[in-house]
Amino acid sequence: MPIDTKFIGKEYPSYTYDVSKDKIKEYAKAIKNLDPHYLDEAFAKKSTYGAIIAPPTFAVVFAAFLIEPVFMDKDLNLNMMMLVHGEQEFEFFEVIKAGDSITTTGTIKDIKNKEKLDVITVEGISKNQHGRNVCRGIYTFVVRK
Repeated sequence: MPIDTKFIGKEYPSYTYDVSKDKIKEYAKAIKNLDPHYLDEAFAKKSTYGAIIAPPTFAVVFAAFLIEPVFMDKDLNLNMMMLVHGEQEFEFFEVIKAGDSITTTGTIKDIKNKEKLDVITVEGISKNQHGRNVCRGIYTFVVRK
C-alpha cells in the first residue's frame, strides 16, 4: 500500500539537544578532524567564536532525533524492512557552539508514489536558544514495494 500523500505537511514534535564541549570533542575525534576550534579550549576561547565550536556535520547528531518519530509514526505505516536511506543534505546558517541548545522540528515535505517505490522527504529546521536558524536538513527515504 503506498504512503498516503495526505501526510505532506505533517509536523512532528520538536526535540531539543544541549550541545556540550565533550560531545563536540568526541564527534571531532570520531571523524578524525583535529581542528583546534573543535578540541582545544584555550585556542577556541581566543578565536572569533570565543568557545569550542562544532564541525558542520555535527548536525547529524542533533538532527537525527527528528527521524525516529517519523519512522515510528503508526499513521504512516512505513515498512521498515523495505526502507533505505536515499540521501541527506544540509544547509548551514550559524556556527554551533558548546553551550548552545538546539531545537529541531521535523516536517514531511514531500511524498512521491512511484511504480515500485515510495519516496518520503523530511525537512528538519534547527534553531539555537536565541531562535536563530543554525541548520536545515533534508532527509530522503525510499520504501520499496
